[in-house]
Amino acid sequence: MQTENYYYSDDTSKDVYLFHEGKNYKSYEFLGAHRVVKDGQEYVRFAVWAPNAKYVNVVGDFNFWDDYNLPLQRVTNSGVWAIYVKNVREYDAYKYRIVSWDDRIIYKADPYAFHAETRPKTSSKVYEIDGYNWNDKKWMKQRATKDHFHNPMSIYELHLGSWFRHPDNSYYSYLEVAERLPGYLKEMGYTHVEFLPLTEYPYDGSWGYQVTGYFAATSRFGTPKDLMHLVDTLHQNGIAVLIDWVPVHFTKDDHGLREFDGSCLYEKNNPYAASADGWGTLYFDYYKPEVRNFLISSALFWLDKFHFDGIRVDAVAAMLYLNFNGKHLYNEYGGVDNHEGVEFVKELNSVVHTFHSDTIMIAEESTDWPNITGPIEEGGLGFDFKWNMGWMNDTLKYFEMDPIYRKDHHDLLTFSLVYAFNEKYILPFSHDEVVHLKKSMINKIPGDYDLKFDGIRGLYAYMYAHPGKKLMFMGNDIGTFDEWNEDWELPWSVLSYEKHRQLQKFVSDLNHLYKKENVFYELDTSYDGFEWVEHENTNESMIIFERINKKGETILCAFNFTPVYRANYRIGVRDKGIYRTLLNTAHKNYGGHVQRNKPLYTKEVYAHGRKNSVLVDIPGYSAIFIKLSTKKK
Repeated sequence: MQTENYYYSDDTSKDVYLFHEGKNYKSYEFLGAHRVVKDGQEYVRFAVWAPNAKYVNVVGDFNFWDDYNLPLQRVTNSGVWAIYVKNVREYDAYKYRIVSWDDRIIYKADPYAFHAETRPKTSSKVYEIDGYNWNDKKWMKQRATKDHFHNPMSIYELHLGSWFRHPDNSYYSYLEVAERLPGYLKEMGYTHVEFLPLTEYPYDGSWGYQVTGYFAATSRFGTPKDLMHLVDTLHQNGIAVLIDWVPVHFTKDDHGLREFDGSCLYEKNNPYAASADGWGTLYFDYYKPEVRNFLISSALFWLDKFHFDGIRVDAVAAMLYLNFNGKHLYNEYGGVDNHEGVEFVKELNSVVHTFHSDTIMIAEESTDWPNITGPIEEGGLGFDFKWNMGWMNDTLKYFEMDPIYRKDHHDLLTFSLVYAFNEKYILPFSHDEVVHLKKSMINKIPGDYDLKFDGIRGLYAYMYAHPGKKLMFMGNDIGTFDEWNEDWELPWSVLSYEKHRQLQKFVSDLNHLYKKENVFYELDTSYDGFEWVEHENTNESMIIFERINKKGETILCAFNFTPVYRANYRIGVRDKGIYRTLLNTAHKNYGGHVQRNKPLYTKEVYAHGRKNSVLVDIPGYSAIFIKLSTKKK
């Protein structure tokens, strides 16, 4: 059927069939709003999944928001409705007017829209997602050959709305961030940046984790092509870009996915099972193939269209367990494993790696579910990396402790090496650890002003020496005393104080050292890359270990987690010769009192089961990394 202003067609019937089978992994190419040309005239095809609706109309700027004059038609009697409309302009706002099975009238934003109005407005916008002129071919080519597991990975986690702001507290745009962020990351030595969710969301206080637009970059900071420019610029500066993504739950806002066509469509049909009580949101229903298709298509969309280098998947445990957050739900066998959720995760990772084998999938998973990063064909879930929440919790618990009690909790430092290579881990000091009265990173450290800085340098040195990739939330590297507040920019003014500048330089030097010395990452997923030298010195709260590369070269890392100065501390070493200090957290450049790092000469004195040893001065709350510079026979 065709009129002067619109027409219908079943030319998407194959796409619709695959969508209902859950196998149209790029469903964003036919659902949503897309420009097409017919008989030399341009139309926009609007298509939406609303199987239980009686009627669907599209209303928007292009028809003066008339409720009736643009009715959609079912495509081959499926659950998908579509119409082709003339005279639709770029950025025209629109919604779907849906009449539900029980005759309720609902106005919904387009789940597949590429752009949206800025909150508090809630309409979708027509937007041409293609056409950006990318300049990152060199980056994409080298990415295809990169081994993520045996290369350095130091991630700067960033909330785009509160990194920097203008004097009137308005946001930096994507374009403005592109001017400033690459230089900062390069100077600080980070290899990756990870953005908190940039999918469209209505509530600032959710930090982006309560999503309404799974295919729309939030308009708070500009257009989708502006975000492409930001990613492009970062790539041209050698920085990998990760995005945080939320396939677990969605917001209950009226214009969003909740009861989209008047029925429980994207959410589970059982209200108790659907309710994510801890977040005030709704869980996705992974049983429905169209929902799985929607989410997997979203993941591919960000990799396809925005060239993101990987995805951090939020709250994986909520997908794996039916009893997450205390739910009294069980599977058909009486267990709590969410079989549909597990299969969805496997399919997600399998499809992403099929289409984009050079990208990484990261699990934020807080339980001991086994084999998160194992191959799917061997019973794993197929992620590339997992956040090491156990290490993070134990480490922060230890460092928040008064040093006088640390000797009784030495296992908090050593236990992580029991399981450090069971998964491929990232060590996270993330946004979650500096909010909700948990204190900022530096304020977790006990003691006076100077001791806090001594302690935080020791903590970061321990993190970078420990096996696993690294993640640091913005502000951690400058020692902000306030908790993170999403409503304001970071308190960059602290850099007017010397101690904060020295901490920033320390983190920069630590990052650059980490990237330079491959012992810290080359064998990051194997016991071959780590050896304890001293791990039972509980009374002095000291640990010593070596990191090792494929050639057998080592860097010895010694840590003193009390305020007591350990003079002439004898440490056993592998080789006879002269050792040099690569890093001393107590150096004057970082705010300590050590004037210079002296060469260390071995003596044939037995220590730590080794024939040769060196004497090292280890100040209180400090860490020292040493490396053989001249080997002697």
